[in-house]
Amino acid sequence: MQHLRTPDERFANLPGFDFAPHYVEIDDGDGGTLRVHYLDEGPSDGAVVLCLHGEPSWCYLYRHMIPPLVAAGHRVIAPDLVGFGRSDKPSMRGDYTYALHVEWMGAALFGALDLDGITLVCQDWGGLIGLRLVAEEPERFVGVVAANTFLPTGDRDPGDAFRAWRDFSQNVETFPTGFIVNSGCTTDLTPEVMAAYDAPFPDEAYKEGARQFPTLVPATPDDPASDDNRGAWEVLRRFNRPFLCAFGDSDPITAGADRVLRAEIPGAGGQAHVTIEGAGHFIQEDRGAELAAVVIAFMARES
Repeated sequence: MQHLRTPDERFANLPGFDFAPHYVEIDDGDGGTLRVHYLDEGPSDGAVVLCLHGEPSWCYLYRHMIPPLVAAGHRVIAPDLVGFGRSDKPSMRGDYTYALHVEWMGAALFGALDLDGITLVCQDWGGLIGLRLVAEEPERFVGVVAANTFLPTGDRDPGDAFRAWRDFSQNVETFPTGFIVNSGCTTDLTPEVMAAYDAPFPDEAYKEGARQFPTLVPATPDDPASDDNRGAWEVLRRFNRPFLCAFGDSDPITAGADRVLRAEIPGAGGQAHVTIEGAGHFIQEDRGAELAAVVIAFMARES
């Protein structure tokens, strides 16, 4: 499997992002290796908060949340999914599958880092991958905070907003990463912040994963990932550890998904679920400090 690696200088002097990079090497599933980047902030013996980003962002998305989580005494692990951020980027679109992304993150987080006692914070594809990881090794997780995410099987209509996004992602000539993130926020990002979201992608060759992700969301019952997600739901319907939904009130993509999570997952019962006002799809940008406070309170209640 051939892959690209974004030059380090692309990540120099990004606004609000003074965090040291860390890396692990994993098997790419094709006889080679991939380098996965992650942030590791806070005390090494702190309770682990695993922050998983989605499409087409990277761990930069969590920069507003990391300082308050660390100040509360937690260890924050924020990886870049393969194909994003400082992680390696396979150069062929066909190298990106839903199953491989779950496998790659499992190899990095469970294999190389051997994380345990995890509170998962997941948004967008961070949930599509993260909730699969919860289902694969539920004993590693002590709680979940789901923000603007879901685990689709293709058995429900994904909605017009998702279809419009998928069509745009496949047809736009130049995939405008920073513009896309800005469009999913209720607040206007500065040009410097939008450029930080563009930083991992020097040109279109680096964006094969970002282009492919929207096509990997199960949107029909016979999608290649549908059966695996149905199997994950069988585990999640028995998951009785604390599960909190914290959704933005202005996200058309995932609106209503929290109702299903709350109804289907036992650990969601009796939780203080919140709707964060003024937050769009990229809730960490619009209301990152508020979401961090929700996570801190959630962990304090459940400790």
